[in-house]
Amino acid sequence: MIKVHHLNNSRSQRILWMLEELNQEYEIIFYERDVRTMLGPETIRNVHTLGKFPIISDDCSGDEIIICESGAIVEYLLQNYGKNSSLFIPKNRTQLERDYLYWLHFSEGSLMPPLLLRLVFDRIKKANVPFFVKPITKAIANKVLSEFVNPNIKCLLDFIESSLEGKKWLLGDKLSGADILMSFPLETSITRGLIDEHYTCIKSYVERIHRRVAFQSAIMKGGRYEYA
Repeated sequence: MIKVHHLNNSRSQRILWMLEELNQEYEIIFYERDVRTMLGPETIRNVHTLGKFPIISDDCSGDEIIICESGAIVEYLLQNYGKNSSLFIPKNRTQLERDYLYWLHFSEGSLMPPLLLRLVFDRIKKANVPFFVKPITKAIANKVLSEFVNPNIKCLLDFIESSLEGKKWLLGDKLSGADILMSFPLETSITRGLIDEHYTCIKSYVERIHRRVAFQSAIMKGGRYEYA
């Protein structure tokens, strides 16, 4: 049985969606964020030292395998359970495979870091600090956001928008693991008001994701998810 260590309102929701697309049975082990710090519980370190979500375990081969990191999980599930699914698997050594691998790693490697930086610096601006320090911390945060973080995010979103033009999914007409990984950063971008009327392709893309039966089933099983 595949087990998913699932943190509410997190990237692990993507793994539930993928398992639904793969028509696999799985068990969810639920974890809740701390309402003050928004971090996951320390108990997850009993599963993996770093204590990061998502994590899956799979004992279908007889021995329990622990897989961490969203991209690694998606690749593992696709290699082991994707053959008879509707998910697109590009042929080896083709341009589609190169595009697939690019988008698979783009989500966590290029898009998520500036989104996380934006979240961190927005919190710095609102942090409870002595009144005489607050103007300084706010000024520094605004400087980093305006000169580095926000322009970087805009550049990335512009690139995604142009890449989706005329396409249903990132690789064309068929859903792939790359689309599953891209869902969370784009959902959060919409929730945080980063996707405006200039990004019609991204908006339509995320709406298509949310209409999928497998996605809706994953939401029903995974519980509260503020990004859909």
